[in-house]
Amino acid sequence: MPDISTALTPAQVDSFVTDGFVRIDDAFSRQTAEQARAILWRDTGCDPDDPSTWTKPVIRLGGYADAPFREAANTPPLHSAYDQLVGEGRWLAPQGLGTFPIRFPSKEAPGDDGWHIDASYMLPTDDPNDFFSIRANIKTKGRALLMLFLFSDVEEDDAPTRIRVGSHMDMARFLLPYGEDGATMHQMIAGNFADTEKCPQALATGPAGTVYLCHPFLVHAAQPNRGSGVKFMAQPPLMPAHGFDPALPPSPVQIAIRKACNLNI
Repeated sequence: MPDISTALTPAQVDSFVTDGFVRIDDAFSRQTAEQARAILWRDTGCDPDDPSTWTKPVIRLGGYADAPFREAANTPPLHSAYDQLVGEGRWLAPQGLGTFPIRFPSKEAPGDDGWHIDASYMLPTDDPNDFFSIRANIKTKGRALLMLFLFSDVEEDDAPTRIRVGSHMDMARFLLPYGEDGATMHQMIAGNFADTEKCPQALATGPAGTVYLCHPFLVHAAQPNRGSGVKFMAQPPLMPAHGFDPALPPSPVQIAIRKACNLNI
């Protein structure tokens, strides 16, 4: 049996710091993916064997705590990788997975394919009814990692998530002046997500069971499904156990921010 005490090689950890993400193959089993898909198909209200029932480009489903989802998020290789990227004892074991944007082949625009980062919290003074008031700050409050769990095989035509390689560095510099309060989505959109169009683009492809662990500041986007199959993916956060602790060695998440901003956080 392979040694999973360290799931990621030093080169992969370095790549995470530089590029903002790392791909883990066979992070969970195809059997687990199949079991989870059966639950998700049921809740879409669509028939997996009848494409005439696939009438929307995307159906969003919430979080799931059923056994297949808990198992997918808590395999030994993933726990090891969480430790390596966030720090041992600094993250909370996922109790499930979500949300699930289920993407169907369609000529209709999905309407949710803009570039963004996943923000995490609001201030008491923010409007809870305004989605774009949600915030991110330089200390990645409320989010240790962005994670992409592939529950179906995803090739280039199957709506793989688009990733701007290295964009987490630009976003760190953008967020720095906003301090502890952080920037709202309104402000990040106005800043064109730190003008990250210059970044090279990667696609989050892979067979079912593949997981991408991403820096919380990584700029990414959905895209239409131009293939013939349905894409099943979860995009949950890994939740932090606590905020950055200057008494602890910096994690790779922190090291990336330090390098981008020349900070000691």
